[in-house]
Amino acid sequence: MKKIMFTGGGSAGHVTANLALIPYFRQENWSIHYIGSVSGIERKLIEELPDVRYWPISTGKLRRYLDWNNVKDPFKVVGGLLQAYRIIRKEKPNVVFSKGGFVSVPVVIGAWLNRVPVLIHESDMTPGLANRIALPFASGICTTFPETTKSTTPGKSRYIGPVIRDELLQGKAERGRELCGFRRDKPVLLIMGGSLGARRINEAIRKQLSPLTSRFQIVHLCGKGGVETKLESNNYRQFEYVNDELPHLLASADMVISRAGSNSIFEFLALRKPMLLIPLTKGQSRGDQILNAESFRKLGYAEVLPEEQLTPDSLLERTMDLYGNRERYKETMKAFDPGNGIKQIRDWITTIMK
Repeated sequence: MKKIMFTGGGSAGHVTANLALIPYFRQENWSIHYIGSVSGIERKLIEELPDVRYWPISTGKLRRYLDWNNVKDPFKVVGGLLQAYRIIRKEKPNVVFSKGGFVSVPVVIGAWLNRVPVLIHESDMTPGLANRIALPFASGICTTFPETTKSTTPGKSRYIGPVIRDELLQGKAERGRELCGFRRDKPVLLIMGGSLGARRINEAIRKQLSPLTSRFQIVHLCGKGGVETKLESNNYRQFEYVNDELPHLLASADMVISRAGSNSIFEFLALRKPMLLIPLTKGQSRGDQILNAESFRKLGYAEVLPEEQLTPDSLLERTMDLYGNRERYKETMKAFDPGNGIKQIRDWITTIMK
C-alpha cells in the first residue's frame, strides 16, 4: 500500500489544501498519515477525518519579533525534529506533502534526513518563513500565484493555481439560509475574520449593525470567544467557527467581507462572491495578505479596505459600494479559470515519490 504523510498547521489556512487532497488519496487506497502540533487547530480538523493517523509532535513558533519564547522554542523545534525523524523512519512514507506553518519545518527536514521526497505548497504570493526554510530540503514547491515562481528556487517551483475543496462547490443556498433562519428576499452578507476572528472587523461591524441589518441579513464568523449573544437577531447570526456548514453559508451569501488569506479568497473567487478584503497589516503579519488583496484588486475581483483606514463609517461605505457594484465583480470573475490544482499536485507527487 502506498503511504503519504501530510503536515501543516498553526492556522486553518495551513490545513486547507491538505483537507482538499486527502479524500483523493483515500479513494485511491493510500495509507494516510498527518504530523501536526499537539494542540493546534490542525489536530482538531484532521482527527475528525476517517482513516487518517495523526501524529502530534513538539513545536516552536518562528517569530520575527523579540520574545522570551524565542529562547525556549528552538529546543522545542529540535525535539519536534527528532520526533518527526523517528516517525518517518518508522512509517516509511513514499512522499511527504507540506502545507507550511511552523510545525512543517521539522517534518520536512526529518523527511529529507530519511531520504523521503517532499512537495511543498505555498498559497500566498511570496513564500512564508517556514516554507523558505524548508525549501532547500524539498523536491519542489507548488504555487498558487504565478508571480511566486520568481521568488523561489529556479527549477523547483511550479505554478498550479488554487486548490479548491470539492465540498465548497456543493453548498446549498437554501440550507445556508435555514442554518441562520434567514429569508429568501433579503441579501446575505458573510463576514469572515479567519479561524481566530478579527477583533477590529468585529467591532466595526457591530457599531454599524443597525444600518447594515436594515439592508442585509448577516452571518458573522467571529472567531473563538467572539460571539456576543445579546446582539443576536433575525438578521444577525454569529458563529465562532464553522466547518461542514461553511459550503452552505457561502452558497447563501451575496457578498463577503474577509481577511485576505489566499485559500479563502480563491475559494470566494471560484464561487463568484464579490468581496471586500481587509488584509492583515505588516505589523500583524509579514505583509502577504496585503499583496494577495492588491493582486485581486488589480484584477477586478475585489475591493480592498486597508485596516489602517478601517472605521465603522468606512466599513459601512465600502460595503454599500461593493453591493452596488456586485454585478460588475461577478461578471469579471466569470473569466477566471481555477484549473485543476488537485490533479496537478497528485500527478507531481506520483513522479517524485519514493
